[in-house]
Amino acid sequence: MPKFQIMQANITDTIVALATANGAGAIAVIRLSGEQSIEIANSVFKSAVNTKSLIDKATHTISLGDVMDGDRIIDRALFSVFKNPQSYTGEHVVEISCHGSVYIQQQIIQLLITKGARMATPGEFTMRAYLNGKMDLAQAEAVADLISANSSASHQTAMQQMRGGFSMDLSNLREELIHFAAMIELELDFSEEDVEFADRSELNNLLNKLDKSLKYLSDSFALGHVIKEGIPVAIVGEPNVGKSTLLNALLNEERAIVSDIEGTTRDTIEDELILDGISYRFIDTAGIRKTEDTIESIGIQKTFEKIETSRVVLYMMDAQKLAEKQEVYLNEIKEISAKYTGKLFIPILNKVDVLEGQTPEALSQLEHFIGLSAKQKAGVEQLTDLLTSLIQTGALTNNDTIVTNTRHYEALIQALEYVRKTKDGLQMSIPGDLLAMDIRQALFHLGEITGNIDIDEDILGKIFSSFCIGK
Repeated sequence: MPKFQIMQANITDTIVALATANGAGAIAVIRLSGEQSIEIANSVFKSAVNTKSLIDKATHTISLGDVMDGDRIIDRALFSVFKNPQSYTGEHVVEISCHGSVYIQQQIIQLLITKGARMATPGEFTMRAYLNGKMDLAQAEAVADLISANSSASHQTAMQQMRGGFSMDLSNLREELIHFAAMIELELDFSEEDVEFADRSELNNLLNKLDKSLKYLSDSFALGHVIKEGIPVAIVGEPNVGKSTLLNALLNEERAIVSDIEGTTRDTIEDELILDGISYRFIDTAGIRKTEDTIESIGIQKTFEKIETSRVVLYMMDAQKLAEKQEVYLNEIKEISAKYTGKLFIPILNKVDVLEGQTPEALSQLEHFIGLSAKQKAGVEQLTDLLTSLIQTGALTNNDTIVTNTRHYEALIQALEYVRKTKDGLQMSIPGDLLAMDIRQALFHLGEITGNIDIDEDILGKIFSSFCIGK
């Protein structure tokens, strides 16, 4: 296939890199991949058990031996041999499990380079797996997502995609569309005989099915994006209403400075919390008020910027100031929620312990209203329960495909556009050659996701550059 021509100048090299995290540890794994990987590994290997070389070992075998630099022993390690095509990259692969000293790691890698390997570039092992047909492009991108997953939800979606769930969905859609594209193309060869090989009613049914499926997948990106990136939650309100205290109560640690002095928080403070498998990024902001203090004014401006970029807004009020501030609070809630539409807005009355259970009716009737005492940590669990109930994660429990990648989302939107153009053309009985053009465009954009078409080398470079070097 043409895609194998990508990076052909370098693809035959044998590459090496540290596959485990940088730094000292109990063990480290150094990975080699390429045609000469077994020979290069064997040149530094001295068996601790017998005289058999790595070249003579069967695939998927592990050998104990010394890593030798001439007569000098660098380390005693395990050499794992994976022969092509039964390896991660589809090439010969050797993984050396050595002791985790940074010095030992560097010595072994440098030795392997002197024997003919070169340092791998970011993501090059996974790129070779893609180029050698071990996985498609969507699965390869899921590898990076799996490595960076920091919650059960992001882990689940990455695993489902890496195992080919998303790719299978797209493959089934493409196969059906390819069939009709072939039939329409065949009609063009017999255009003078005025025959139809593609049943227009069946094509219309397929296009309706594609429309529904592609819309579902593209709509899932809203959830997929927050699963992958986390849900930003801005904690806002006047100074000294307890925003920093609430952040500390949510995180169960003294993350933010708490003081009776108004305007203590001059900049935003952020930290993450995992709730029901979803990562939430809580942002403690500067108190909203009129001030002549230049630095505090900058902090307040940042507060409104954080509201703009947040998915959830927690607006806090002080129960001790209700007698004088209730109308101010209600007006500000109305203004902020009207200005920043489309966000989940949760009004919170803090320090409710002073009210002895008597919450004003005007506040208690607000949608999603919660009364709590951040200092006493009373009602904080009710807040976290509300957050998890309001964030729609039904697709997770149903194990449906969820799109988390922006590149995939954009390609789905483009494919959906051409499917709808084909539907419109079918309704208007336009000629088969024009229908075929729109179908080909839809197939092209679907193929962009999995790499079933020629992918530009710059795009591949951008995708794999986000990987760590050993992957």
